[in-house]
Amino acid sequence: MLFIFSNYVKVFREELVNKFVYFDINFKEYLKHIKTRHSYHLVDPSPWPILASLGAFMLTVGFVLYMHKYRGGSMLTLTGFTLILFVMFVWWRDIIREATLESQHTPAVQRGLRLGMVLFIVSEIMFFFAFFWAFFHSSLSPTFNIGGVWPPQAIVPIDTWGIPLTNTVFLLTSGATVTWAHHALTARAKRHTIIALLFTLMFAFFFTVLQVVEYFDASFSISDSVFGSCFYMTTGFHGFHVFVGTIALIVSLIRVVLSHYTNTHHFGFESAIWYWHFVDVVWLFLFVTVYWWGGLIS
Repeated sequence: MLFIFSNYVKVFREELVNKFVYFDINFKEYLKHIKTRHSYHLVDPSPWPILASLGAFMLTVGFVLYMHKYRGGSMLTLTGFTLILFVMFVWWRDIIREATLESQHTPAVQRGLRLGMVLFIVSEIMFFFAFFWAFFHSSLSPTFNIGGVWPPQAIVPIDTWGIPLTNTVFLLTSGATVTWAHHALTARAKRHTIIALLFTLMFAFFFTVLQVVEYFDASFSISDSVFGSCFYMTTGFHGFHVFVGTIALIVSLIRVVLSHYTNTHHFGFESAIWYWHFVDVVWLFLFVTVYWWGGLIS
């Protein structure tokens, strides 16, 4: 009986050892897979780009249907917006895992990411350039449909020195605090980085709240001539970019708290800062042209 039991224990031990060896071999093969011999990152197949495109398509079509008061437009808009938020979460999660656990973001990969971020910001500049072009064309040569004057007749522009000026102060201050956070991170001052980012997010929140208050207090809507269309499209898309930048800064704050960044390896934070400075510069153009200069033309 004892002999049978000892044999059973021996067989069980051999099977257990074989399983651990098999697991160890497979784990080493996995490490070989993610630790490539070259400096570049071959991106794995991902469903997130097509889902992000689908969400953006649903959001755009749904918003157009909503503006034309079609049934189901608001639900389609909400569905597309929710899908975009979901894709942002899972896609950024994958990228964070590649940058931290898998160490895929080598210096060569980071150079490529920086170039991609620069090209993305350039494309965003062209996007806003179209809206500014529409505004300047309509304001410099107003048609007879709107009375031949700018602002159009019966349109009372928003006071430049009220909420717009306050929001300008908030955004410029947030640009200074996010720069403070970056310098603190490079100096390995984690506590100062967190404090500066909290200040930045606070100013971003104040800006968004005041923008909503301004929309509710405005005496005109997006349907009130080309003035309302240009105003709400330009400021509205800028507000959407502020929202996206705020989410990026929140993610950066969480990663700073979790010590994902070092003083030399923090491109995720850098890209959020670049994007935020882009939002600041666009707002300066908005304030000077749409709010101040556009309201003076007659």
